[in-house]
Amino acid sequence: MVAGETSGDLLASRLLSGLRPRLPDARMHGIGGSRMAGYGFISDWPMEKLAVRGLFEVLAHYREIKRIQTALRDRLIAEKPAVFIGVDAPDFNLGLELQLRRAGIPTMHFISPSIWAWRGGRIKGIMKSVSHMLVIFPFEEEIYRKAGVPVTYVGHPLAEVIPMQPDAAAARHGLGLGLSDDTPVVAILPGSRLSELKYNSVAFVEAARLLSRRDRTIRFIAPMAGPRQRACFSQLLAQAGLQDVPLDIIEGQSHAVMAAADSVLVASGTATLEVALFKKPMVIAYKMMRASYEIMRHMGYQPWVGLPNILAQEFLVPELLQDAASPQAIADALWQQLTDAPQRVRLRERFTEMHHALLRNTADESAQAVMDLISQSRSANP
Repeated sequence: MVAGETSGDLLASRLLSGLRPRLPDARMHGIGGSRMAGYGFISDWPMEKLAVRGLFEVLAHYREIKRIQTALRDRLIAEKPAVFIGVDAPDFNLGLELQLRRAGIPTMHFISPSIWAWRGGRIKGIMKSVSHMLVIFPFEEEIYRKAGVPVTYVGHPLAEVIPMQPDAAAARHGLGLGLSDDTPVVAILPGSRLSELKYNSVAFVEAARLLSRRDRTIRFIAPMAGPRQRACFSQLLAQAGLQDVPLDIIEGQSHAVMAAADSVLVASGTATLEVALFKKPMVIAYKMMRASYEIMRHMGYQPWVGLPNILAQEFLVPELLQDAASPQAIADALWQQLTDAPQRVRLRERFTEMHHALLRNTADESAQAVMDLISQSRSANP
């Protein structure tokens, strides 16, 4: 298996929770994170090596990433595993899957690339690379069926992990930060990749400072994916002179922070869906290298980048991208989310509907799909 970032580690761990009881003695290895390790998964390289986003940012790390991909390919072709499962990270995994499938190794891809949002032509490559696709959004299943790619809709693992009715009071108490029930809380989530932190952190925290001037009682909490992210984030804030912002920086506990928050400032990505499943108002903001942004903004098929908006097919929550993601604009949008009570009720209702639509027994259904693929492969190649 290969998962390339924190969200992939979480999603893969749900699959492993269903697969490990079925294969208690199997050796499971590749690239993954701490959640996968909890099921006996061995990571041959640090997952952070693959956690790079943006066209030009990837180019800067291309040689190292390619070296890892080649070494893993050679190892797996020699080993002939029962199945290879690529978890998201399509730019790394699809190329690897193509080579492994040509070598006779069954390949499964867990989470479809966003071919419905941009680069739809990738489905031709997917047809060659993937023996079976696991999809997490209902509308994706028909896309693959029409293309002739074996597919299973397994629901979104996060819809199982996150409770339908999160307990905000318990989350606040559990964080141990002295948060009372009536303290306004804003979560700051600038991303888990170091490249995301580089571009988003200062604008996010400058917005928090502006918001704090409007209401001194607001508490800001920034959960970091790990010690490297925390160190990077803290260094960026120190360089920008933002130490005076009433901000608690903690490691992990992102779900507890989301549950505790009244509103969330979040970078684009899987975290936006997590926030929606916690039924929280949010502002989606994102910055990246200018050249990457100029290329990618012309490649999109839809006007939305946030998963909640894409699933709703409308701007349920604000999106502020690149130059639009100024500290003042972010602060104004957050203030609106904090103070518009009717909108908060509407969002809670829409996000609850979304949660029900995505809820399946993902661990069991994805694990069974893996077992079926292994069985089919063995029958075809006794």
